[in-house]
Amino acid sequence: MHLIQVDSVQRWMEDLKLMTDCECMCILQSKPISMEKDEQNELVLSSQYSTRDNLQLLLKRAWIISTELTRIAQKLEKSRWQRVHSMTVRVNCHVRSMVNEHNAFARSSSEEMHQLEKLLIDKCSEFTAFTERCLQTEDEEILKSMKSCVNETLTTVAQYFGQLIELVLTHEAQNLLRQIELSGSLYVTELAISSLFSLAQEGAHLCRIIAKEGGVVALFKICRQDCFRCLYPQTLRTLASICCVEEGMHQLEKVDGILCLADILTDSSHSEATHAEAAAVIAQITSPHLTFTQHLSSFLENMEEIVTALVKLCQEASSGEVFLLASAALANITFFDTMACEILLQLNAMKILLAACSDKRIVDTPYSRDQVVTILANMSVLDQCASEIIQGNGVQLLMEMLFEKSSSGNPAEVAACERVQQKSAVTLARLSRDPEVADAAIKLSCIPRLIKLCRSPTERNNSDSVLVACLAALRRLAVVSPGGLEDTDFQQLVKPRLVDSFLLCTSMEESFV
Repeated sequence: MHLIQVDSVQRWMEDLKLMTDCECMCILQSKPISMEKDEQNELVLSSQYSTRDNLQLLLKRAWIISTELTRIAQKLEKSRWQRVHSMTVRVNCHVRSMVNEHNAFARSSSEEMHQLEKLLIDKCSEFTAFTERCLQTEDEEILKSMKSCVNETLTTVAQYFGQLIELVLTHEAQNLLRQIELSGSLYVTELAISSLFSLAQEGAHLCRIIAKEGGVVALFKICRQDCFRCLYPQTLRTLASICCVEEGMHQLEKVDGILCLADILTDSSHSEATHAEAAAVIAQITSPHLTFTQHLSSFLENMEEIVTALVKLCQEASSGEVFLLASAALANITFFDTMACEILLQLNAMKILLAACSDKRIVDTPYSRDQVVTILANMSVLDQCASEIIQGNGVQLLMEMLFEKSSSGNPAEVAACERVQQKSAVTLARLSRDPEVADAAIKLSCIPRLIKLCRSPTERNNSDSVLVACLAALRRLAVVSPGGLEDTDFQQLVKPRLVDSFLLCTSMEESFV
């Protein structure tokens, strides 16, 4: 009996090295600090976090458990039973902590949730006991036969865990939406919307949960009440997050969300912040990366009003952030429907955008220039666009964009710079069908710059898309001015098939430049 106790203690001491934190959490949450009821309640109340903090804690704990379960599966595959057991004990502790934490801040829990919690905790205990038995067995044949049972138990734990998290998050979303719909208090509504926004930031799955529970409907209801005008920017920002998923888009269509956004954008009594956040929602729902925008039939009905309001917002933007949101929405709309380009031309949008680019306070990042050059590239398919470009000194701007470089080295900024280079080359290639634009580009030494981008991988950050666009632009300009290229450049970059020139440039060493 003494030997068994010693072995158990030693094993516990070994496991403790790997699970000190969560073991402490379990003990602290399971044992009352004070025996006096009033004192204990006071302690609990004083340590309460906001709903948002509690949700963040829950999600963090869920992420840890999910990661641990994945690692257990990996160690199990390699039959590393010591690690499997210690990690199983750790998961057991984390699960108990998570359940205790949730029950501490949850206002109410359903019977279904309590049943799932019990199932999960029981299954975790069973899992821990199972792996401990495996640890005590040295017979390889027995261990091999037990492995499938352990795998099955692991799968069940993961299944129960997934169901519980889904139920908890759905319950929390329902609580927040109930507060938004039923509270007449500005303060309570603001807190609920803020917590909902934080929840939506955790990923597409949570956005789907919120959308399915009526989040889009509830938020648009706020946007239709004048008494909540001061909450419009925050509400619209939350809507933009939720509408990244198909369920959110369907809900938006059902509640005439496009019409509501158009009304907000065209109402001059709203603040610039409200207009900017409405533009952000438009940018989200018209994103060319989404595959489920075809059903937005009501958008076409309101497109002219929306485009007009967005152009005005670009023109009157007081900051780079406002301009970025408005121009991003316009850029996406030019992909969404070709009629938008004609509307932009009628509104003198080209002149407004080119003028904004000369103001470094407004167009201050590669991200903003990316939006502007996207609009120019999509508008350049129209024949009337060439004269607008010439009048607004647009060729000079496109030339400058060919030199776009990241100052920070941030991957997102580097990618934006590549897009600016690529789209400026595409725009030049399209516009150079007009002799006047081609002459202006040649006079501004676009040909040497395009050659440099083709031959020097570092100049284009090794981007193949920039290379293809530059080759296309170079070939278009070479038709107008063949004498502007040296014979070597002509023979390698213009005369061969584009694919051959591309392969040649991608295989070039930097020493050739």
